[in-house]
Amino acid sequence: MVQKAKILLVDDRPENLLALEAILSALDQTLVRASSGEEALKALLTDDFAVILLDVQMPGMDGFETAAHIKRRERTRDIPIIFLTAINHGPHHTFRGYAAGAVDYISKPFDPWVLRAKVSVFVELYTKNCQLREQAALLRLQLEGGSPNGSDGSKETAGLLAELSARLAAVEEQAEALTKQLGEESADTGVVATAAHLERKLTGLRRALDALEPGAGGGGAAMLPAQG
Repeated sequence: MVQKAKILLVDDRPENLLALEAILSALDQTLVRASSGEEALKALLTDDFAVILLDVQMPGMDGFETAAHIKRRERTRDIPIIFLTAINHGPHHTFRGYAAGAVDYISKPFDPWVLRAKVSVFVELYTKNCQLREQAALLRLQLEGGSPNGSDGSKETAGLLAELSARLAAVEEQAEALTKQLGEESADTGVVATAAHLERKLTGLRRALDALEPGAGGGGAAMLPAQG
């Protein structure tokens, strides 16, 4: 069973959080509330999130400052941030949002369908990344703990490589379809960049698997791409 992705909702107004939950509930993912920037940073210490919906205007630590903290942390710097704001001070204010690391900047009131569609793209990209990390972890485990010198070990390794290759092919097919869809429908550079990052990691893992096939002269676990 595919584990549900977590979506972090950050807003100091309970009614806004309730509205976001109503909009995003149809995605059937795990929605996590944070009523301040400080509370959001605390949640990010322990949990992994597919995307963060961050209100700009909050008392104390505002959205821009919260985003700056998120982008400074190695663990969280790659999490997509969508700014939500009722303020509209023109291009300069919008530029500040993108400069803080946001992949999108949406003014309130917003179209619920558009917001849900944008979030769903990041959830799907996150899910593909998780599947990719799982395949790499399984391969590393087999290579480090297997017994390739024995006949039984060789058969087990070959079987696992075939299974991983088939799983990876499924992820590659889904990622290719998603990238094509984004190219046709999305103008968000953040979304496209995230998809491109996933494609590069898939290519690296495919090369590693191909190098481990019998007769390929692969170099073992050292050839596996770093995941992150």
